Amino acid sequence: MIHTDILIIGAGPTGLFTVFEAGLLKLKCHLIDALPQPGGQCSEIYPKKPIYDIPAYPEILAGDLTQKLMDQIAPFQPGFTLGERADTLEKKDDGTFVVTTNKGTQHKAPIVAIAGGLGSFEPRKPMLDNLSFYEDKGVQYIIKDPEVYRGRRVAIAGGGDSALDWAIFLADVASEVTLIHRRKEFRGALDSVEKVQDLSNANKINLITPAEVVALEGTDSLEAISLQKENESFRLEVDDFIPLFGLSPKLGPIAYWGLEIEKNAIKVDNSLDYQTNIPGVYAIGDVNTYPGKLKLILCGFHEATLMCQSAYQRIFPDKKNVLKYTTVSGISGFDGSRKEAEKAVIKSIQ
Repeated sequence: MIHTDILIIGAGPTGLFTVFEAGLLKLKCHLIDALPQPGGQCSEIYPKKPIYDIPAYPEILAGDLTQKLMDQIAPFQPGFTLGERADTLEKKDDGTFVVTTNKGTQHKAPIVAIAGGLGSFEPRKPMLDNLSFYEDKGVQYIIKDPEVYRGRRVAIAGGGDSALDWAIFLADVASEVTLIHRRKEFRGALDSVEKVQDLSNANKINLITPAEVVALEGTDSLEAISLQKENESFRLEVDDFIPLFGLSPKLGPIAYWGLEIEKNAIKVDNSLDYQTNIPGVYAIGDVNTYPGKLKLILCGFHEATLMCQSAYQRIFPDKKNVLKYTTVSGISGFDGSRKEAEKAVIKSIQ
């Protein structure tokens, strides 16, 4: 059985940053994630997607953000159980928790922090005939490596941030980018909407609104899509069609842990520490919900910070924690040199 101070369910950005904040309090962390590598969606779904709202980084790729977070937590030598799903939660008589994975690995800790992001998820797919036939033959729902589309004719459908951001990014990669949305108004950030309009005016993006893709064509792979725009139907030759309509999240086994759930998210008390209805179990990041919740990585970092302070008080109720700024906390020497710590982290996830 693996013992730790804080057991973190989910090794995405919020889960990884929790290790840093806990480390400043000299609390040990262990992370469980069903994915085979740390980073969550940033590593698995869009490692090459640029992120624009991380402080001090005007732009950083999602995969690079994961690596930076791994570098940051290396001195604290967290443990990892990767490629395994957290299945059951059991509270013991001494107040600690045992979490068992689908492969039978048991973990024991006084604190459990659920940082599972959106949980398990599937892409929302358009209702099109023969859609499944063209999957991986010109139809994709996730962009992992934009270089795959270099010099190709790409059509993106969607009206949110993901569709806008990828249209902007691929404008300098693909030979032709078409962005299709069923409404004239987009749901994404205003800055991204303006960039798309500017690229459209410069003939770098073919913007078609309001319109919908109504059919797919091609013998062995995708060759064209049929569009309906108001009362007009027309055909557009493409190499790739990428519908970005978001993800349909599911909490998975966590939904049966006795937690208070609201709209597929875990309700927490945000007045203090993001604790759930089970004392000692917290939920941080996109997996939680409370009045005014914003699903941003930045907010997850904030929640992780306050959660760790609360966790320290639960573990050491008789101790008074004095907040120290990182400039004076001496973290560079924590648990040995940084290089040795990085080697230990890499070894733990191999």
